[in-house]
Parts: sequence; structure tokens; C-alpha cells
Amino acid sequence: MITTLSPKQRLVLTWWTGGSPHRGQDAIICDGAVRSGKTLALGLSFCLWAMCRFQGQQFALCGKTTESVRRNLLSGVLPLLEELGFTWEEKVSRNWLKLRLGRRENTFYLFGGKDETSASLIQGVTLAGVLLDEVALMPRSFVEQACARCSVTGARFWFSCNPEGPGHWFYREWICKARDHKALHLRFTMEDNPSLDDATKERYARTFQGAFYRRFVLGEWSAAEGLVYDFFDEAYVKPLPEGEASRWMISCDYGTVNPTSLGLWGKFGGVWYRVKEYYYDAREARRQQTDQEYARRLRELAGDREIEAVVADPSAASFLETLRREGWNVRKAKNEVVSGIRLTADALKNGKIVICDPCQDAIREFGSYCWDLKAGDKDTVKKQFDHAMDDIRYFVATVVEPEERGSTFWAGCVER
Repeated sequence: MITTLSPKQRLVLTWWTGGSPHRGQDAIICDGAVRSGKTLALGLSFCLWAMCRFQGQQFALCGKTTESVRRNLLSGVLPLLEELGFTWEEKVSRNWLKLRLGRRENTFYLFGGKDETSASLIQGVTLAGVLLDEVALMPRSFVEQACARCSVTGARFWFSCNPEGPGHWFYREWICKARDHKALHLRFTMEDNPSLDDATKERYARTFQGAFYRRFVLGEWSAAEGLVYDFFDEAYVKPLPEGEASRWMISCDYGTVNPTSLGLWGKFGGVWYRVKEYYYDAREARRQQTDQEYARRLRELAGDREIEAVVADPSAASFLETLRREGWNVRKAKNEVVSGIRLTADALKNGKIVICDPCQDAIREFGSYCWDLKAGDKDTVKKQFDHAMDDIRYFVATVVEPEERGSTFWAGCVER
């Protein structure tokens, strides 16, 4: 059971109750820093409100995926509800949950709003309320459809998210217009989570940099600007390690007209070192190479080392097939750009990966890889000086991050 609550968490839990000055609001928005305690407080308050105010009604719990709803929301909220005397029945295959307290029962449907097609999933259902966790990651069409389904008298909207850029549609339409929507807006920082100690707060402060620091540590809706890896300097470049690597892998960003970048990674003492690279710019050389030629370059880069897997650009279908036919174990890389950049920054700053002296093209790109400031409401990087950056990002997202989470490389790389 929660023993200590911050004032802001208490407000989230009570804003809808009879004695609250905010009880007439139609919505609540909780945004701000990561690990600030907003999601758990909002999820618990939503369930308590639904069970206190309604009987036999339907509600929606929404995340980017139904799996994220279970992981981020229900895994923390359900044990607390159980301690308060609630019981529940869940049908995982049908994505619904029935909550009961005494003779009172309501149904909570789980929805994932991962892309524009998701809006159709929630059409047709009548709701008494909706909670949208990670709302800034959902398409506007899904959010608006979810809100439109709340037609029961007394229905309310509940939102939580970490900030994105100030051009994001949710910031413009809901944060900036909270008063117009009769929405209570609460911005959380890590100080609003009593369960976090100072060491944990300092670790998160080290993990993020630039715009991500302002968003996920300070809780600001800030624009991405300048260099993507603005912290990277010569201190992050190391000589080749001594001794024998325990594992070897290769990462690949493939291009025909655009450059192709291959990185050779060896694991030494628990750290992945990018010890060598191959980089070819067809425009500069005025000659394109074939898939077979690139496969030969990859084999030359590998030498006589036993390569566990080639983590490759998922869009390079013909090159991937060429490598498979030549006997390579090929894995399609995870390719979410912005989350991959965050993971790569974390891996560099915390010494999970090291760039070695021979990787001069990668070092050059670290000093030139920039955000596209003309991209409007989306975080977008400029499509230049990004080829070594992509192969490094593929490797971190597909190999390093799953290992850090305790899962195996193979579990993290299975093609879907």
C-alpha cells in the first residue's frame, strides 16, 4: 500500500470528490517528468472515481498498446485496489477487465492507440470515461475518437504523458487550452514522487541530454534543437581494448545511392566496443556497389572472427536476403528513431558502448547529426550525416538495450 503521497498526488486522487474546488472540471491532464508518480496516482484515481460514481457502465483504459496498459498502469493499480477490497475478473484475450466492490461492477476495456488505424478499434462503444496514458504518443484521430465515445452523463477525460515538442497537437489543443476544455492541468516533476531517492534522481539526470533532459527530467514541452548528441566529444572516443572479445556482432545501415555504414562490435568485459567500421558513399565515389559487393566488404570487416549476428537496416530487403544466402545470421533491427536516439545517448553516457579511434566516419557524424528544426510538431532528424548514426542506433536498440533489461539478445531480435 502507498504510505506517502505528495501534495500533487493527493490532488490527483481527490480532484473529483465533493469537497474539491476542482470537482466541476471535465478533464484532468497530468504531464511532466518521467518517474514523477503521475501514472499510478492517475490510474488509481480513475478507477476509484469510476467505481464511486457509476454502476454497470463501460470505461476505456488506453495506452500506445494494450501491453503497455497492463505493464505501465494495471500492474501498479490492481494490487492497490485489491488492498482496498476490490476484486476483478480479466479476459486477456478480449482485452477487458471487470472491477467489483460489493454489489457494484463496471467494465474497463483496454485499447492500444499506436497509429491512425487504431481509431476504428474504439468506434461504436459507449463510455462513461476514458483514461489515455502516454497520450502524446497516440495519433490525434484515436484520442478524439476515444473522447467522442464518452456520452454517458458525468463522463470525464483523464490524460497523462511525458512532454514532447511545443508544436505537438496535444500541447496546442489541450495543454494550452486547458481552461477552454474545463481541464485541470498538473505538471509533475520527480520531486512529486516521494518514492524516488536522490541517487535515482541523479541517475535520470545523467541519462538524458539536450531536449530530452528538459522534457523528461524538467518536465518541459521543449523543442529539439541543434546537435542530436550535443554532449559527444573526444572523451567518448577510446583506443582499441586489449584482450579477446567474448562476442562479436556487426551493425549495418544499407544504402545504394546513400552511404552504407557497417560497424564491427566486440564485447570486452561487459562493454560493447565499436572497434572498426566500413563506410562507403556512392555519390562521393561516383559508383554504386551491388549487394554482393557490400556482402564482400562485410566479410572483410568480420575477418576470421565468429560473428554472432548481423543487425541490419530492416528496409534493406535485397541485401538482407543476400547475406542470408551467404550463411550470415541476419536480424532486422528495431527502427524507432527518436526512442533509439534516447537509448544510444544513455548507452554512451553510461559506458554501455564505446566508440574506438578507427571509427572516424562515425566520429565525424556525431559532430554533424542534427535535428530538423523545420519539421513542425514532430521530432525529426535531418537526413544527412546519419548513416553511421543509424547503424549504431540499430545496434543499441536491438542488442544493448534488451540485454540491459535482462532479456536475451534472441528474445529482443525475433522477427515479427
